[in-house]
Amino acid sequence: MRVVLAAVILAALTAPAFAQDHVQRPGETEPDKTPAQMEADKAAADAYKRSLGAIPDKGPQDPWGTVRGTDGPKPATNKTSKSAKSKTTTTDAKPQ
Repeated sequence: MRVVLAAVILAALTAPAFAQDHVQRPGETEPDKTPAQMEADKAAADAYKRSLGAIPDKGPQDPWGTVRGTDGPKPATNKTSKSAKSKTTTTDAKPQ
């Protein structure tokens, strides 16, 4: 009984391997396409190009648009005082 069960399991596991009709070997060239296959390939390529033309342009998208506020960026204010500028420019070292 075990031998029969093992044979059935072995047959069940090897069946999918034989289901593959033809596996191309290294160095083996593909057979030439028939005119009907070439026409079908050309029709599929033309349909693909037409479908790309039917896609509307959405324009630039801002994924963070809902997170940011609607007002623009605030300009940076320069908070340096005149006295700080004058101190840095008038500090000359006197030779001794």
